[in-house]
Amino acid sequence: MMLAEFALTKFWNQKQAPLLDDDTIGFGEEEEEQNKKSLKHPYVTFFHLAFRVSAIVVYMLCGWFSSSFIASFVTIILLLSMDFWTVKNVTGRLMVGLRWWNYVDDEGNSHWVFEARKGIQQNRVNPYEAQIFWTALIFCPLLWFIFFLIALFGLKFKWLLLVCIAIVLNGANLYGYIKCKVGRGEKVSTSLSSMTSDFFRRQIIQNMASLMSRSSQPPTNTPGQTNIV
Repeated sequence: MMLAEFALTKFWNQKQAPLLDDDTIGFGEEEEEQNKKSLKHPYVTFFHLAFRVSAIVVYMLCGWFSSSFIASFVTIILLLSMDFWTVKNVTGRLMVGLRWWNYVDDEGNSHWVFEARKGIQQNRVNPYEAQIFWTALIFCPLLWFIFFLIALFGLKFKWLLLVCIAIVLNGANLYGYIKCKVGRGEKVSTSLSSMTSDFFRRQIIQNMASLMSRSSQPPTNTPGQTNIV
């Protein structure tokens, strides 16, 4: 009887020993582990790529389907505008936990705000979604810059304006999210638009002053010459 109990105990310990090194996912952690291997926001990820990729595809292939420059121009501008709004207000906040925005205070001063999630909330960002987000955010402006060089050296000036608009819209989101990533939570009081407008305002005033000074100077005649033609 004792021999049978000893054999049964030894057999039971052999059956239970492998469980000591088991890597089974703990209770309640199945969903968290599954989310790390899949996209948390598949529809958001789709629209993050859809509008900007569609704008590039339409720009490259619009000559094959339509000969109207106005129709192609309006279609691409609409896609770029939808992409800018979606990336700025939706996909950046959900996919990488970043947000940038602008507001005007009561005194009329424009302020830029760059925000980022902190601590545990930032760790909830899905790495696959973050990789897709940054790849599309960086690659598309580079591709539009290549289109800019092609249009410039190909003397396609009517397309050059469209490409410049695409670079500005894509570049604005790229700059904003890089600022959020590098300087988290910092508030920048200086508005880029106000700086640009001030620069052009000063240039216009200087040009007008130089033109007025030139017009006010009387014409000088060299000796020996008359004004008679």
